[in-house]
Amino acid sequence: MNNINLKWIYLFALSLIWGSSFILIKKSLLGLNPYQLGALRIIITGLFLFAIGYKTVKTIKPKDWKWLIISGFLGSFIPAFFFAIAETEIDSAVVSILNSLVPLNTILLGFAVFKITSTKRQILGVIVGFIGTAILILKGAHLNPNQNYMYAVFVILSTVMYAFNVNIIKKYLQHVKPLTIATGNFVAIFIPGVVVLLFTDFFSKTTFNNPEFKMAMVYITLLSLFGTAMAKILFNKLVHLSTPVFASSVTYVMPVVALMWGFIDGEGFSFLQGIASLIILLGVYLSHKRKG
Repeated sequence: MNNINLKWIYLFALSLIWGSSFILIKKSLLGLNPYQLGALRIIITGLFLFAIGYKTVKTIKPKDWKWLIISGFLGSFIPAFFFAIAETEIDSAVVSILNSLVPLNTILLGFAVFKITSTKRQILGVIVGFIGTAILILKGAHLNPNQNYMYAVFVILSTVMYAFNVNIIKKYLQHVKPLTIATGNFVAIFIPGVVVLLFTDFFSKTTFNNPEFKMAMVYITLLSLFGTAMAKILFNKLVHLSTPVFASSVTYVMPVVALMWGFIDGEGFSFLQGIASLIILLGVYLSHKRKG
């Protein structure tokens, strides 16, 4: 199968997995606080990656560790907590919509910091996708007037970190295999994740006696294995196969999946949001660079 077809397969597989992760965060928060959720997500993911990728750690060159550590904190550690904090106040579908700022930030940072050029078509695709995202945000705010949108700052900051991360992988870790990158990331952030968990009162009767605790652990395990571990490997592969802009455009399709889960869970969804979702898909198509 050629790279063009593989790019699209990875894109939509990631959209399904990551689009479902927002509802899993929401459900996990019923039995965990956001700091416990973020720490457990890092620890469970790390254990899984160590089990399947420990042999790859020996292949990492000393000069690559700096970028793997930075990538680990920007692409996994900090966002794991920020997204959980955001979802204590904002619906899961709206958080996924705000996450669609990643491609725009990827282009801006790629050009300003990493000197990675983008085509006019890619820029047009990002603009079109951003318009669709803006419609979704405005309509979401209209449907949910009681939500504290100040918490959107946590998501926006995460999108900047994701944009840095995808450009770092493309520019400095292109020669490193996807599983190796993911494993190296979690080697760097695993111990900090354990330290955070120890300070969250997770190992207390209050946490364990919560009637939602057991199901929360099921949700966080699914989130860690699929929404983080598997998705990280697929995403790193997508970055290798395509451009940073196309890889980050996965965040344009994710809201469509997240909105469907939100609708099933009782969150609002309107006809205009459906139209906005189609505009987003058009943006993804335009941002796809056929060469390179």
